[in-house]
Order: sequence, then C-alpha cells, then structure tokens
Amino acid sequence: MTVITTFDEKKREKQIKYERSVLREINIKDLKEKVARYFGSSHLTSSMMMTKGIEEACYDVAIEAFLLGANFSKFSDYGESKESIKNRCYEEDKHLKDTLFHFLLYWGSEESSKNESLLYLCEQFVDDWWKEGFVKANKRRKLRLH
Repeated sequence: MTVITTFDEKKREKQIKYERSVLREINIKDLKEKVARYFGSSHLTSSMMMTKGIEEACYDVAIEAFLLGANFSKFSDYGESKESIKNRCYEEDKHLKDTLFHFLLYWGSEESSKNESLLYLCEQFVDDWWKEGFVKANKRRKLRLH
C-alpha cells in the first residue's frame, strides 16, 4: 500500500526545505549586531533592549522578514523590479512592521512624540532584513543552490 499525500502537504514540505536551506545564509553575529545597531543604540529603545524577550522578538521579526524577501525573490527571475516585488508582499511586510512596532510600543514608553520615530525605526529594520533575504536568495538561485 502506498501513502496518499495531498498537494498541500507536499507544498508545505517543499517550503520548509527551502526555508531551512535559505536560513543557513543568516549569520547569527550579523543578526545580533543589527538588532543592537537598530534598537540598542537608539534612545527610544535602548532601555528596553535589556530585556531578553524583546531582543528575541526582534530576532523573530528579522528572520521572518528575511524569509519573506527570500520567498518573493523568485519573481526577479521573471524580470520584475525589486519595487514591484516588494509591492507583491505589501500585506505581509506591513504586518511584520506593525507587529514589531506594537510589541515595542507595548513594552516601551508611551510618549506619543517618540511613536513616529519608533515606527520608522521598525520599518527600516524590517526593510533591511527583507532586502538581505532577497539578495541572498537571488545569489543562491544564480549559483543553483536552491
């Protein structure tokens, strides 16, 4: 007897395998340095970064943004520009930015004058990791490592 699998299961297995291979490209040292650079040196979040949970949340969002950029980089093979590809994943990208912003806002200060600066900081952080995932996945594809 053979085991019957669905296309959804196969698709999910393939996605997990791809994500594992792409995650090998993330350097843990770079991850920690970027979190420290974006959030540790800022006067908005430097007091919060002493909490391990907040730092780990930043790592999680960075990894998700990296994977999002890597997953959508396949459209560059079809001649799409980086901006149009970025627009394809607008909802997911916006969700990551909002999640990080609201998480930091919840655990941080409630000063409304700092909220906009914190939002821009979160957007830059997620965009930076999205671009890194995009570039690394394109390199992997060109080297036929996918």
